[in-house]
Amino acid sequence: MIDRQYIGHTMPPFEVLVEKGRLRFFAKATGQTDLVYTDEAAAHAAGHPGLPVPPTFLFCLEMESPDPAEIRNLLGMDYRKLLHGEQGFTFHRMAYAGDVLRFEQRIEDIYDKKGGALEFVVRTTRVSNQRGEHVADLRAVTVLRHG
Repeated sequence: MIDRQYIGHTMPPFEVLVEKGRLRFFAKATGQTDLVYTDEAAAHAAGHPGLPVPPTFLFCLEMESPDPAEIRNLLGMDYRKLLHGEQGFTFHRMAYAGDVLRFEQRIEDIYDKKGGALEFVVRTTRVSNQRGEHVADLRAVTVLRHG
């Protein structure tokens, strides 16, 4: 069983530069047809200061953590028994190419179901920009299967 003492544990914050090229690649890979995500002139014409960050791209940026396996290792979770259970986003403001985003991860909850056969780890991440403005809150649930 995962030790419940880690509920509330925070990981060291990290920062990621939002690069135009990666935004364009992500838009293409996800089939985005709105030019505001790939063309700076279209983004400016739509009132954006630069290429906007597509909502789910924040999950990709979160994977830029210096140690993406840090929580898994801290909790002793075997990656071969993990499932991606849930993912959610709450947005507070737009982010754009050139922004430096700060990610602050926290283990929000750990609980089990089915008599301990399944354990759930809830991670929340606060995202802010280089001006300290709150951009988004990310929520992810990882499921650990036993047996």
